[in-house]
Amino acid sequence: MKTHLISPKRLSLGIISDIIHAPTELVLSEESRKKIVYCREYLDRKIYAESEPIYGVTTGFGALHNKVIPLKDLQTLQLNLVRSHACGTGEPVPKEIVKIMLLLKIQSLSYGHSGVQLLTVLRLIDFFNQDIIPVVYQQGSLGASGDLAPLAHLSLPLIGEGEVWENDRKVPAGPILKKFGLDPVELQAKEGLALLNGTQFMGAYGVSILIRGFHLFSWANLIGALSLDAFDGRIEPFNPMIQEVRPHPGQIETAREIKKILKGSGLINRRKTQVQDPYSFRCIPQVHGATKDALDFAAATFSREINSVTDNPTIFPDEDLVISAGNFHGQPLAIAFDLMGIALAELGNISERRIYQLLSGARGLPPFLVAEPGLNSGMMIPQYTAASLVSQNKQLATPSSVDSIESSNGQEDHVSMGANGATKTFRIITNLETILGIELMNAAQAVEFRRPAQSSDKLERLLKKYRKKVPFIQSDQILYPHISNSAEFIRLTNAEEL
Repeated sequence: MKTHLISPKRLSLGIISDIIHAPTELVLSEESRKKIVYCREYLDRKIYAESEPIYGVTTGFGALHNKVIPLKDLQTLQLNLVRSHACGTGEPVPKEIVKIMLLLKIQSLSYGHSGVQLLTVLRLIDFFNQDIIPVVYQQGSLGASGDLAPLAHLSLPLIGEGEVWENDRKVPAGPILKKFGLDPVELQAKEGLALLNGTQFMGAYGVSILIRGFHLFSWANLIGALSLDAFDGRIEPFNPMIQEVRPHPGQIETAREIKKILKGSGLINRRKTQVQDPYSFRCIPQVHGATKDALDFAAATFSREINSVTDNPTIFPDEDLVISAGNFHGQPLAIAFDLMGIALAELGNISERRIYQLLSGARGLPPFLVAEPGLNSGMMIPQYTAASLVSQNKQLATPSSVDSIESSNGQEDHVSMGANGATKTFRIITNLETILGIELMNAAQAVEFRRPAQSSDKLERLLKKYRKKVPFIQSDQILYPHISNSAEFIRLTNAEEL
């Protein structure tokens, strides 16, 4: 079991990936403990010394911000907030993403600007370490006043309410807390607001999508290179001189990677009769590269966000200030989600075009990549499946961030809709994984019709490993298990280690 110290040190995508994918225990650093306690003690003094109302601490919320709450009711106010805001609906959020939400909420509260009790942060750490995963629902957040509904569901088990996962079953949180010897937390003033305000739903989805996105970018290059070789394509468009006169970083990186993958290939180096290739092959550096640049931009945005304080109001004990502002507004993330969605959809779009070209019967390949076409349909219908997914991705790539619906009686009059951007981009990347799986299945099939010619050492290693999961298709058979296995192969295999 590894240990990760929660401290002011920045989280990175790599650190989060390591924490989530290997057994890891979180430990709160002494520095973070002191910051949390210092801020809480300041806030307790402030509540009783301040004559002016403090938003969300001694007042109601949203449009009820002018309603002053008696001191005796401050704990009830926070309890009511968590209960009333747990209005999520739709499908449950995947457990892995909920676990990232827990991690990001712990990190944000640990900076000592949120005013929570030390106990509250430690209990969230208990949840993470004991794998007590709250049931959170995908729909309900406007991505502006924080991810209110999802974070309310994340927080309910703290007070012994709501649901958690036991294996794959939803069960009441209360008995699970008793099982682990954990008492419900008695929320103090401001704590419910600190838990519900914040962008950890969007942040967790963004982190998950980016980790998968960079993984699939590497696979798109690897599969694109295999398709190029199988299609008897040309290597000249990947010449570094072409990239240097249009020096977009992603384009340069992609072209360099394709050349590296194809180094030593007998197929790519043999004499060509065609003068040039279709765009889906010739423009891989430009299209894949643009996606990489978009992912890099999004990664920078989310890296800042997951290391930020995003609840409201924000507390600055040393300056004796409690400032009500808008760090919970998800607009930076909403725009990044929309950009990622478009960029990932385009990786699928160009992949499907390469599938189509491989099936066309051009350049000495049999129609639909099967012997006796006509008697056999071969790879005809997997292309339909890819086209369906590509079309859905185009629809899902419609921006969410340009939308806004007024809420809370006009007090919250501009929202980001970043949470909708998060869930639809997650669907896009899931579709992309299958599209690339179909291209890999087609490219691997096509290479067999080029034998005895050989591809590069790297691609031949890929094919050898791939054939243990997905066979060569001699004649028509049921293909959906092979599509599923191909996508799973991509998901579980590190392209850079082949």
